[in-house]
Amino acid sequence: MAWFSKKKAQPGWMAVSTDTDAIRLAHVERPARGKPKVDHWGIVKLDDKDGAELQQAADEYRLGRYRCATLLHPAEYQLLMVDAPNVPREELKAAIRWRVKDLLEYHIDDATMDVLDIPVDKDAAGKSHYMYAVAAKNEIVQGQIAQFERANIPLQVIDIPETAQRNIAQLYETADRGIGMLSFDYSGGLFTLSFAGELYLARRLEMTWPQLAGAQDSQRQAYFERIVVELQRSLDHFERQYRNITLSELLLGPMPEDIGLQAFLSSQLYLPLRQINLADALEFVGSDMGVDKQWQLLHVLGAALRAEPKAL
Repeated sequence: MAWFSKKKAQPGWMAVSTDTDAIRLAHVERPARGKPKVDHWGIVKLDDKDGAELQQAADEYRLGRYRCATLLHPAEYQLLMVDAPNVPREELKAAIRWRVKDLLEYHIDDATMDVLDIPVDKDAAGKSHYMYAVAAKNEIVQGQIAQFERANIPLQVIDIPETAQRNIAQLYETADRGIGMLSFDYSGGLFTLSFAGELYLARRLEMTWPQLAGAQDSQRQAYFERIVVELQRSLDHFERQYRNITLSELLLGPMPEDIGLQAFLSSQLYLPLRQINLADALEFVGSDMGVDKQWQLLHVLGAALRAEPKAL
């Protein structure tokens, strides 16, 4: 979901997420060679007294200089996989709207929608072609735009965590291999499978990070076992649907503390699994970013890693 202005901005993208507890932001620039550079990042805690933190962040970090993106929260949109309509490109979005109208929790006329293509194997004749439809209520999208306008922040893109996580995973991709990534935060778990920079599968897990971290041993074991079941279902579906793609490994996003999840998943899944430190894939200019901050800013960093969208 993009809006573009003619105003010249600094290279790269500044992603700004307005969460219930804080405003999180990061600016990433992709040089022609070497690692992407993170040259600004921050977490501004919210103060219920005045609600002016977004304007304060805009002033402190001079956000008016950048191309800015933000993220919808999981409860603010639906991500729906549908069969790709066999229509001309200029009719695609209208056809997708027709296909998803009965799947939405509100009337289609009240929806803002975008489309993500899932590439199909060109050598597999008759293979089903799918797309993801991203739908959000108009009032939510308009509310996001309005709050950034009030803070004089040049918002150009509204993104979602699934594509932000795909961008992170792409940093670890190897040639001709797909990759999976699992992360947990306050909204729950997110498992993505991607290949060649494209999102092929996304699954939400209901367990939140506070639930996992705060659980007693028996409850945590039950959570871990449910996670394995969900991952295995996704992997089985992916392998049936995309036989032309071989997965190289699974990534586990940064976490504030070791709760034993990496060791458990490694013992249960057939694919190699590693927990990532973003310092291996990103260059943090001026100051290091600890694992706790990486966890808090994971999807913000992913949104700031966005590439120019492909036309559908």
